[in-house]
Amino acid sequence: MVTEIVQTGAAPRGNPAQTTRTKAGLSSDFETFLNMLTAQARYQDPLEPLDSSQYAAQLAQFSMVEQQVQTNDMLTALVSQLGGASMTELAGWIGMEARSYAPAHYRGEPITVVPQVADGAERAVLVIRDSTGEEVERRGIGTDGEPLDWTGAGGLAHGLYSFSTESYRANELLADLAMPSYRRIAEARFENGMVLLELAGGGVIRAEDVIGLREGG
Repeated sequence: MVTEIVQTGAAPRGNPAQTTRTKAGLSSDFETFLNMLTAQARYQDPLEPLDSSQYAAQLAQFSMVEQQVQTNDMLTALVSQLGGASMTELAGWIGMEARSYAPAHYRGEPITVVPQVADGAERAVLVIRDSTGEEVERRGIGTDGEPLDWTGAGGLAHGLYSFSTESYRANELLADLAMPSYRRIAEARFENGMVLLELAGGGVIRAEDVIGLREGG
């Protein structure tokens, strides 16, 4: 199945009409500038002629402005090209599973989480909290850091849940580390100058928050 990438609120890529007006204005100003120089040369006082270096300086200054405008136009075009290439690359993310520390949206389906166990830990505990930060489950897990599937507990309501790993040596808490999870990417889009990824089942994260990708299950 082909999934369409929807671009909403795309980042500005330049205003063609404004660029056209800028170029037209620049060309008109340049002609006016040349006419002024010609008039100065024609009506100058023969006894006190204008220094030719002044002409050269004025012409050089205007030329620099013209070159800067052209450079800005080229940079705008380059940004547009790079933006298109980014979306082309993001098309390959659709259907893959993104690994991030963002809360995962639980809808009754298993969520793959990755324990973050501190060095030297003798035991580890998986802690799950709801969107309000209230703890809803905790259970012992292995200390090998291997990914595991969380299936919910006791008929938890659908919604956002966050995960962390408590690492212990004997009864001493060594660390309480946030735990990333995997969620399938359903859509990628530009919005307010950012690339956003909508996850299957709900939830949106920024592309820059993704720390890993894997094939979708």
